[in-house]
Parts: sequence; structure tokens; C-alpha cells
Amino acid sequence: MKKNLFTLIIFSFLLTNLQAQNQWAADKIPAELTEKAHAVIRLSETFFTVKNLGEATEKNHIVVTILDENGLKDASMTIFYDKLSKVNDFEGVLYDAKGEKVKKLKNDDIRDGSANAEGTLFSDNRYKYGAFKYALFPFTVEFSYETTSKNMLFYPSWFPQEDEENVTIESSLFKIKMPAGMELRYKLLNGMSNPTIEDVEGGKSYSWLVKGLKRYENEPYSPKWTHFGKGVLTAPADFETEGFRGSAKTWKDLGEFDNLLAKNRDILPENIKQEVQKLVVGINDPMLKTKKIYEYLQSKTRYISIQLGIGGWQPFEAKQVAEKGYGDCKALSNYTKALLKSVGIESFYASIKGGNGQRDIQTDFPSQQFNHVILCVPMKTDTAWLECTSQSNPFGYLGTFTSDRYALLATPEGGKLVKTPTLKASDNQQNRKIDVNLGDDGNATAEAITVFTGILQETYADMNTVLSIEDQKKALFNTIEIPSFELNKFSIQEEKKRVPSATVKLSLAVRKCASKSGTRMFLVPNLMSAENSIPPASDKPRVHEVELKNTYTETDTVTYILPKNIQVEAKPEAVKLESKFGTYYADNQIKDGKLFYVRKFVRNRGKYPATAYTEMIDFYKKIAKADKMQVVLKF
Repeated sequence: MKKNLFTLIIFSFLLTNLQAQNQWAADKIPAELTEKAHAVIRLSETFFTVKNLGEATEKNHIVVTILDENGLKDASMTIFYDKLSKVNDFEGVLYDAKGEKVKKLKNDDIRDGSANAEGTLFSDNRYKYGAFKYALFPFTVEFSYETTSKNMLFYPSWFPQEDEENVTIESSLFKIKMPAGMELRYKLLNGMSNPTIEDVEGGKSYSWLVKGLKRYENEPYSPKWTHFGKGVLTAPADFETEGFRGSAKTWKDLGEFDNLLAKNRDILPENIKQEVQKLVVGINDPMLKTKKIYEYLQSKTRYISIQLGIGGWQPFEAKQVAEKGYGDCKALSNYTKALLKSVGIESFYASIKGGNGQRDIQTDFPSQQFNHVILCVPMKTDTAWLECTSQSNPFGYLGTFTSDRYALLATPEGGKLVKTPTLKASDNQQNRKIDVNLGDDGNATAEAITVFTGILQETYADMNTVLSIEDQKKALFNTIEIPSFELNKFSIQEEKKRVPSATVKLSLAVRKCASKSGTRMFLVPNLMSAENSIPPASDKPRVHEVELKNTYTETDTVTYILPKNIQVEAKPEAVKLESKFGTYYADNQIKDGKLFYVRKFVRNRGKYPATAYTEMIDFYKKIAKADKMQVVLKF
């Protein structure tokens, strides 16, 4: 009897252990979660425990089954840390398709390195990285790690599906524990359910759980994922970082914290004050004074990223920038603010979410959502915005990196949320004039002059600033939409106005500009501006709204000098299109042995309902068709 009981206990133990080992078997995944997916998150758990105003721990446990080679990026884990945070523990386990353990990460398998970005001089940013090199699909990886943070400006955000359309979710949990007397602020996004709130020892816990999230399809011209993906933003009410206390309850409070960090850091060396005061002698217009100071900044300093402890958020002292001649965005903006103050001009430190295509901040949820700093110089009739990190940026110009979004100004009264300028279609222009000599063999030579303004000039201004002549030629070659040509000569000339411009001149030899067939030649007059980005169609009903982010105007005037022994046999009628998405006009005229082609396209920006997508496709198809119109020439 005892022997049978002992055998039963051993068998039960082995069975339980086997079941635990095989819980991550790939065949246990529901079929609907593997359809068109590259990876499945079997389990994701995040536990964020706030200990006090200045410290928190975060534990993460994630199990992912990799279904094919396109999901291999999820077979690794990177954990970032710095002076204000540390990694307490990091473990990883690899399982085969049956859920049986293959190996564990050893200490030697975990890379610990510097996370300095290019252009960073000083930084305490580091990372730990672990990965499994395995290709017997499907397989499963499990990562567990714990971190401690003393930078309580930030609480975590949670988007269980992130922005990965080919990753599905079996189960994802997000839990925050707050100590008694401390408030958790949170915002639910895009239908996320309210948290489960429980009284726990020493405080309260807030938890969110989602299960069975299927693969979603990322539709073209959709808003950023955070506009429609379920998620939670969290933030403190009050916080402390390296002895600095602040509040995030209002934007006013956050601006006051920026002022606290910058307090007494705007003191300039006396020789610098005298130097800049001499610069503006005789200048009464405050805008011209500001321009003079900005150009002085550009000539005397350069941008270098410096991220050390609280220095990742606190600007270096103005006198240090004056002595060293460099600084990061915070330091250079603070330094410029001090320079302007020394000549009697008030300006405001402005925190902003920089980046082309970045989602804007959540204006109804005061919190640290910024990654960059610029300077705002308000005046009675105008406001100048200064990008203090650039040695080449035109005075007062904010392009795709910082225009048309909210910035938090640190004013003497505290934080004020304001919008940066939006560039209009009249600001963003491509004005092109081309003279073409067409030979009777269909080949041609062309002289093209294009003036780009606003956001359309940024590519060419960057070429002119950064690239060698040879690399400029290679870059220009890739921008020219002609099937077969040689670039014989070129130049790029910038004009640095409030709305800057770049003039690009090209001398081209165009092979088969017109195709010849017997006694006829077929010419497409639109030489360089054919629309080739028709939005892709879908066989499924559109789900998300349509967003066109940029607006611009394209005008083309192309003059063809035709061979003397040729006549125009047929030319298309003028095309005029009007839509909520923009307007288009194209026409051909013949005069004195020349063909004149004129085209104008204005693209509108805006957000439109999902049902408008097919209308947008139709609009762009009509433009593409008109851009391919042919003129028939006959000998």
C-alpha cells in the first residue's frame, strides 16, 4: 500500500512537471492567433511598483512564440538603463516547438554596452541585450527582468499590441501598485477598459488585462497607432528626481518644474554679454536683434548630445556652453535664452515632441511626453521659433521635425501649452521650369530649374550641407523621375529665409524622351513630375480614417523646342480635377514650333473618414493618367 502511494506521488509529480514544461508548446496556441502572424505573445506581464515619490521597481515577464523568420526580432530582449536606473535581474529561456526547455541565457550570453547615439559626447545610457540564435520554427522564448528607477518623471505606458501588425496576443497584463497617499493618474486610449482597482497591503493596485488580440492590418495613410490602438498612459501626480520635486497635475506645474531645473543657469560670462551687446548696436527691431543673436549662436556653437543623470533633463549652465562651445538641445536653448535676455529680449524654453511622423502629445493628459527642446521668442506682432541645435537652419524656420505640434513653454507663470506654426501649401512649393530641345531621333537635352520651398527644400538643403559634390550627384540622380538620362551638370543654391528655398539646376541628356514609330513620335510632356504613388486598393472595407499629413503645391512649365520638320498631329484636352484631397490642372499648347506643357497640383492636408479612401484612390488614379498623356508628333 505504501509502495503504491509512493509511486502515485512520484507519477503525479512527474506529470505536473511535464505539464508545466509543455505549457508553451506551440500547438496550444489558438488557431485564430497564428493566422498570418509571425509571432504570438503567449504571456506578457508588467508589474510597476511605486515605492515613494522618488523610486519604483518594474518587473517584466514575457513569453513569445516565434512562428517564422519574420518574427525573429522578438527572439531578443534589450533593457536600457542609466545613472538613475539599474537592472536587478535578467533571465531568458528557450523552448522548442513542444515546449521543452532547450537552454537558458548565461551571464556570458548577455551583452552589456553603451547606448550612446551618434553625436553623443557624454552619456550614461547603457543597455543589456540577450538573444537566442535558433531557427527550428516554431520555438518559444521567455524573458524575465527587473529594474529599479529613480527618475520618477516617467511612469510606463502600455500598448499590449504595440505597433506590430503581425504579432498577436494571447494574454497581456499591466499592473501598477501605488503606496498609500500617492495618486496614480492614467488615461485610457481607444476603448481600453477601466482598471481593476484593489486595496492591497500598503496601498492600491490598478490592473488591466487583455486576451486574444488577433492580428490587425496596418492600413496606408492611417494615423499613428496610438490614435486607434488600445492602450493606457500613466503619470505621477507628484514626483521627485535627484532631489528635485515637482508636480505633473497640470501643464502649469510641469513648466514650473522646467523652471526649477533651469534656475540660475542663465548667467553669462561678462565678455560674452559685451560681445553680443555690440552685435546689436543700432538695431531697434527686436526681430532683427533676435536673428543676429541666432546667427551668432550658430557660428559659435555646435550640437553634441550630453545625457548624464538629471542632466538628461536639466540644461547645462550658460557659462559652460560659452566656454566649451557645444551643448545638447537643452543647453543650447537655455544658452540662447540667456543671450537674448542680455540684450533685453524675453524668450521661453519650449519642450516638444520632435521627429518627422511623430504622434503629437496628449494635450488633456499633463505628463512628460517630450523628447526635444527649442526656443520660443514671442513678440507683439510675430513669434520666432528657434531650433538651437542646428548650425545651418534658417532663422525662424521649423520644418518637419518640430512644426505643427504642441510645445510646452516654461514661462515665469509656469507651463503653457501652445502650437508651433503650420506650413501651408503656399509655403511648401515645387516650382519647376524646363527647356527641352527634342531631336528627331527622340533623344533630347534639357535644362531644368526647380525652386523648392518649405518642407520640400529640406532634402536638398541637407544634401548641400552634408554631402560632397560627388555624393550630391548620386543623391540627385535618385530623385529624378526620368527612365533613362545622364546628369551632365548640376548645382544647389540655398536661400535662408523664414520660409527657406533651395534652387536646383540640372543639365540633362534624356534618352528616348519621345518614342519613335514610323513617321510618328509619341511624347509624354510631363518630363519630371509624374504622379507614381497611387494609394493601394484593398479588397476589405477600410477601418481607419485617412490622414494626409503634408500639404504642398507643384507647378511645372515645360517648353519643348520641336524638330523643324515635325508637326503636332494630336494633343490631349486640358484636364482639370477638383477634390477634397486637392486640385489638379494640366494643359498643352502649341505656338511658334514649340510645345508648352503646364501642370499644377495642390495637395491638401487633413483627416477624412474611412469611406473616403476609395475616392482618394480614384483622384490619384486620374492624376496619374493625366500625367501620362501623350502628344502625337508626325514628320
